[in-house]
Amino acid sequence: MSEERPGILDGAVHPAEQTKLFGHAEAEAFLARSYRSGKGHHAILIEGPNGIGKATLAFRFANHVLHHPEPAEAPETIADPSPASPVTRQLAAGASHNLLHLTRPVDEKTGKVKAFITVDEVRRAGKFLAQTSGTGNWRIVIIDPADDLNRNAANAILKILEEPPKRSLFLVLTHAPGKLLPTIRSRCLPLALSPLSQDDLAAALDSLGASPSGPRAGEVLAAAHGSVSEALKLTHYGGFDIVEAFRAIVAAPAEPPRRDVHKLADVLSAKDSDTVFSFFCQHATDFVTDAARSAALSGDLARADRLAQLSSQLGERIAVAQGYNLDRKQTIITVLDDIRASL
Repeated sequence: MSEERPGILDGAVHPAEQTKLFGHAEAEAFLARSYRSGKGHHAILIEGPNGIGKATLAFRFANHVLHHPEPAEAPETIADPSPASPVTRQLAAGASHNLLHLTRPVDEKTGKVKAFITVDEVRRAGKFLAQTSGTGNWRIVIIDPADDLNRNAANAILKILEEPPKRSLFLVLTHAPGKLLPTIRSRCLPLALSPLSQDDLAAALDSLGASPSGPRAGEVLAAAHGSVSEALKLTHYGGFDIVEAFRAIVAAPAEPPRRDVHKLADVLSAKDSDTVFSFFCQHATDFVTDAARSAALSGDLARADRLAQLSSQLGERIAVAQGYNLDRKQTIITVLDDIRASL
């Protein structure tokens, strides 16, 4: 993780500092047209898998709005942010008086990023929106992602969305819109983004100086499923080794050696292992979800139902483990045992 930007992967840049957008041209064009019409929605729910550019699009659109505060005078397209612009520099430095990036805060005691966006963070948004902009510009809140709002925070955001201040704009990011409060979704205009194509993913990685090389370059692009963050985890964080160890354990015809299970669990629960632990949890959940889908397509509905329920249970168990800082090693062992028992 970057020391300067908690939560930013090694090899990545903060979305506010990114001057290029790869893929999502249609979504960006829609935002530009909608804003210029003067009839744009006050809250936009930007949906899509993790790491495909949702936050980058949100910051680009925010940059566009703050550069052109009068919709009718805004250009029809969104230009790449200019690093020389004061607005761009303020956004990149996190010093804009007109934009609040609402994300999981750092725990002052541990120095680690908290598991949830708390209600205290949402109260910051309320105070931010209550202030009058000295320039008469828009007030923009990027919620990144709304999936991380705990229940109290989600209810507090809902109250703000129900009665938004004038000249306020909410860009609400979500990896899993189905998990959000229906009342939050109903107050937002949905804008769904698709995973990047392999060409766009390759271009995005190249812009970061992180193009995969060697015999596994093609594997990285395929296994990342259109996500820059997944590609970086595969290449910078030993993601392939984790995937191979996981699949060997769950596919073992007999009970796998406990030393292999404990070895993987030790790696994923070591100090400063937040990134690889999250990578494992996401991969394990996706693996079960894909298995459920395959079972359904083959007509094995009983197996499909069993695996679909397990996928939901895994998500809840992992969220509880992260939220209450439970023993990660035991969580990993339990996840592996549950998956093997259900296959």
